[in-house]
Amino acid sequence: MNAAESQRRSEPFLPEINTNRRRCAQLSRRKPEKTSDESAEILSKEEIALFRHSVKQSVCVQMLQEGFHRSFSEVFLLLRADDDLRDLRRQAPLEQQKDKLETMRVHLSLAEQAERTGSWSVVCEQRLSLGQYFSIPEDVWLSLHFYHSCVDRQPGGSRPVAEARACMAELYLQRGELQQAKQQAELCIQQAEAGGWMDSAGRPLWLRARQTLWRIYSRLADGPLDAEDYDEALTLLHKGYSMAIESEDKQLEGEASYRLGLTYHSAGDHDRAKQFISTSMQIFGTLGNADGLGRCYKAMAKCMESEENVDETVDCLEKFADISRSNGLQHNLADAYLCLGNIYYRRNQYQKSSEFFLQSYEVACSLQDVDLLQRAQLFCLWLRQVWVASARAQTVIRKYSADVVLATEAALRRLLAWKQTRPLQEASRDDTDRTAAAAAAWYQLTDT
Repeated sequence: MNAAESQRRSEPFLPEINTNRRRCAQLSRRKPEKTSDESAEILSKEEIALFRHSVKQSVCVQMLQEGFHRSFSEVFLLLRADDDLRDLRRQAPLEQQKDKLETMRVHLSLAEQAERTGSWSVVCEQRLSLGQYFSIPEDVWLSLHFYHSCVDRQPGGSRPVAEARACMAELYLQRGELQQAKQQAELCIQQAEAGGWMDSAGRPLWLRARQTLWRIYSRLADGPLDAEDYDEALTLLHKGYSMAIESEDKQLEGEASYRLGLTYHSAGDHDRAKQFISTSMQIFGTLGNADGLGRCYKAMAKCMESEENVDETVDCLEKFADISRSNGLQHNLADAYLCLGNIYYRRNQYQKSSEFFLQSYEVACSLQDVDLLQRAQLFCLWLRQVWVASARAQTVIRKYSADVVLATEAALRRLLAWKQTRPLQEASRDDTDRTAAAAAAWYQLTDT
């Protein structure tokens, strides 16, 4: 009893509150355990700087640390130029686009390193790669900068320099700077023919430059054609035709011949026009180009119509319609039906004319194309107010045309009786204006 009582007295009445303190003290006296290399990652100063500094600052500092001071100066000037052009573009500033800045740093550093050793071909290759990298429309100014810097490093010519000139010719053509494009394409041909070089895709550079030069001459001819200066336009188109033949691209040769045929037709030389259109027709037929072949038949029909050869005109237009129908070219088919309706109306075959006009309208509506549907609506208005009305009027008048020619007393009585059954109805001015407007709009559409 005394032993049990003494044991209870030795136990504290309240719980020990210093237990946690002792435990913490024991833990604090223990030596810290070493963590493994896999669990603890220590960042270097350079890696920390990537998070603390901007993309622009990181790229520029890296170039300076690696000793590429010229590359740093060029990037810095390009960033300043981008600031000046920022209001003209919607994309983010160049200094915030990490991939582009890093790409410039890599290629410019390699180019500067090659330049120190005199490896000019490598220098030009790196700058050509940068020009090709900046391919979106907002970066055309950067692309041209690097292409020009490539050409300036080796003005005498090399494979990358010739390709840079070909790329510049295409870019200047897209921008409408035709003289600059022409100059670069011609220089590319001179250098590429001497070296026999291929571009990055394996195409002969002299062929690529000739293809571009044909497009340039074709665009240069647009101005004289608009001004109806056919002599100047034909001179330019013939130069382009020569480039197309030398490019060994039959599709291009067919297009060049077709363009010459249309221009000769506009100039009034129908024989030369038919000659070039026939050449184009043969090329497109060999290539199996249904769209080009149909356009040639339509152009040939215009030449035949100008010579008042109606039967040949109808024959060409029917072939145009057959080719379009068999190859599923619905837009061309609607155009062919329209042209046939026009020809048959001029031949006073009003029933056939109205059938082709209605077929053209139905094809245009079946395509569910917004632009075509708008044209179809104009066509419908024109059809209702002009062509169908005129055709029906001609059908009614034909019954009494013989009486007008005879001019006998009985014939005049019949004409007067018919006139009394059809009282005079004055046409509304608004209706006349709408009809004239519809006719003018439709003629503009059919001439395109």
